[in-house]
Amino acid sequence: MTTLSIPEMSCSHCKASVEKAIKSVDPTAVLDFDMVARTVAVQSDAITDAMRAALKTVGYEATAA
Repeated sequence: MTTLSIPEMSCSHCKASVEKAIKSVDPTAVLDFDMVARTVAVQSDAITDAMRAALKTVGYEATAA
């Protein structure tokens, strides 16, 4: 499991964009969002750098939480 901190993620639209970006890398990824902490825990076999790159293409910087 990988937990990513996404400081710009603040609303349901942001959450949907983040989910879509991560699922574009791994459609079977299981996501657990914490909107207060602005993090997402991702259960996936995808490489973290690939998920971070996908998030960057939709305007979100992500770091390890």
